[in-house]
Amino acid sequence: MVNKELDMIVFGATSFVGQIICRYLLEEHTEPNFTWAMAARSQDKLEQLRAELGEKSVSIPVVIADSFDDAALMAMCERTEVIISTVGPYAIYGEALVKACVNTGTDYCDITGESQWMKRMISHYSEQAKTSGTRIVHCCGFDSLPSDLGVKFLQEQAQKKFGVYCSEVKMRVKVMKGTFSGGTVASGVNAFKEAAQDPEIRAEMRDWYSLCPEGHNNSARQRAIGMEYDEDFSSWVGPFIMAAVNSRVVLRSNALLQERYGTEFRYDEGTLAGDGVNGRKLAKRMKSGGRLFSLVLAVPPLRWFALKFFLPKPGEGPSLKEQQEGFYDLRFFGKTDTGDEIRVKVTGDRDPGYGSTAKMLSQAAISLHRDVDKNKVPGGFWTPGSTFNDALYKRLSSYAGLSFEVLEDEAAKEAVEQPGD
Repeated sequence: MVNKELDMIVFGATSFVGQIICRYLLEEHTEPNFTWAMAARSQDKLEQLRAELGEKSVSIPVVIADSFDDAALMAMCERTEVIISTVGPYAIYGEALVKACVNTGTDYCDITGESQWMKRMISHYSEQAKTSGTRIVHCCGFDSLPSDLGVKFLQEQAQKKFGVYCSEVKMRVKVMKGTFSGGTVASGVNAFKEAAQDPEIRAEMRDWYSLCPEGHNNSARQRAIGMEYDEDFSSWVGPFIMAAVNSRVVLRSNALLQERYGTEFRYDEGTLAGDGVNGRKLAKRMKSGGRLFSLVLAVPPLRWFALKFFLPKPGEGPSLKEQQEGFYDLRFFGKTDTGDEIRVKVTGDRDPGYGSTAKMLSQAAISLHRDVDKNKVPGGFWTPGSTFNDALYKRLSSYAGLSFEVLEDEAAKEAVEQPGD
């Protein structure tokens, strides 16, 4: 083992989320003996960012590296213990950095939600990562850390309370205030383009277990939420746009944890719409809106028109005020085979796709480097739920504005109120 010069490098520091991360590390994160650098392909943009960040950033090193420059990426990786990447769509810009990390034994975290790309990376580099000791942890932003760690937290509490894990867990978005990321839109557009050209990717998108390792024993039939009434929440439920990737990550976690939650474990996600006629109408609008959005992304002329006039572009995002005013409240319900039930609440204090994601990714990478024993989590491709321990929950609570809470009898009633009450 070689002690490297830096603890962490932020690759894509001049991207919209990258800038938020750099500001967060300078102004909010306080941890002794922590060294980091800002990396991007443009010297001018890095210097501009440093000027905008002020005097505190003068001592922060800058690294010049392009997503397609193998030599520069290798040199960058050799300087640091862990790299975080915000450079998407990852299916276009991400592979060379993953390759450089596994070649140099450098740990890596990102915020991708591109399941087709993750599957390719696992297929291409998993064995090499095991050999070099590189830990790759995708999905450390709003896609899919709150879902994955929310399920893990619920299951740990169920084990303490009932002595068994829940065989069924569902996540419901109670309320969320935030905007679409231009990078997220670009990643979604690219995924639809790849699927249109490749029948294997289309098949993957229909397979809930596409990210699970070969030989896994998960066999429960999973499902997508369209529009339905959920008795456990006394509310109509519509779809949640990130359910597809979040569910695949949660199911991969279960497989990597050797089916800890059971081989018949079921998981789904949706958005609470409220009770009564108004709730039913809202859930119906959510379902129709989801179908329309998918149609727009799938049909080239409609996609071009939406990207031209309506959808945010990469590099665009909300103001600092809008980021700080954002928040989310996720509710988890678990049930054991014997009928015992448990509810959990996970909240975040900023816009989920920007402010909160920046803090989550930062703390996940720091925790991977400082808190996760390589003997317990060796080289390979992992998920948040299969990687992190109690230390990350504490970090997220102390430094990232997240909370994980069990809802007891009286508090549980809050979970079935109208969304936004």
